[in-house]
Amino acid sequence: MNYNEPSETGHMKAVATASIPTPWGFPPATIVLGGYDVHVWQASLDESSTHRDSFIRTLAADERTRAERFHFQRDRENFITAHGVLRAILSLYLNRGPESLSFCYSSHGKPALACKSGGDAIRFNMSHSHGVALYAVTRGRDIGIDVEFIRRDLEAEQIAERFFSPSEIATLRALPSSLRRHAFFLCWTRKEAYIKARGEGLSIALDQFDVSLIPGKPAGLLSTRPDSDEALGWSLQDLTLDLGYAAALAVAGRGQNLSFWQWPHSEIKR
Repeated sequence: MNYNEPSETGHMKAVATASIPTPWGFPPATIVLGGYDVHVWQASLDESSTHRDSFIRTLAADERTRAERFHFQRDRENFITAHGVLRAILSLYLNRGPESLSFCYSSHGKPALACKSGGDAIRFNMSHSHGVALYAVTRGRDIGIDVEFIRRDLEAEQIAERFFSPSEIATLRALPSSLRRHAFFLCWTRKEAYIKARGEGLSIALDQFDVSLIPGKPAGLLSTRPDSDEALGWSLQDLTLDLGYAAALAVAGRGQNLSFWQWPHSEIKR
């Protein structure tokens, strides 16, 4: 549900989406991605070594090289599974083998399908944290997704003071201490999703735009600087996962048809 309402700062929100439980289900046998559709997939990275071996065979040489650079085995395995699942999911939309897909990268590192692999038709983004991966797929519009494990050892308020905008810091300070850590991660994932959707990396300073962050309130991009009209062109959506995670989706435009699916490895042929 998209609507406008007064924000934490007293201004009108550009686009806000009610915070409701995300209805994760299983996809239909035939997947159709219309022009207004946004498909969000959730996957566990705790795959068996057998599945991981099949995934690594679908990766390109540069992806395998990146995997080998990880010092810890767990991180290496998560990278292989996350990228293997990405290829498996995209292959469903493109009706081609996951190993045949080619990717390109923007100057700020945002991945995209190469033109020969359907880059002119499909847009996607992915994120993973602490054994959980999220993928967003759509057509013809910028999209970003972020998931974070809510760490208890993180100095959340100190990080907020350094990176968040003045209005976000003020809102965070005004919350009861019991809510601040959750609010921090809501803010962080919403900001990360927006930056990833823009595809400009940290060239966009985190304090140059404001997002909502009060737990239980709608997600929204409240304001952007220096172009105040930029905020009007985006939708933010919270994604509900297991306890202990925060996640958000940012999509250019309005009126999306959202679908939320669990990735069922047993039903996807590789």
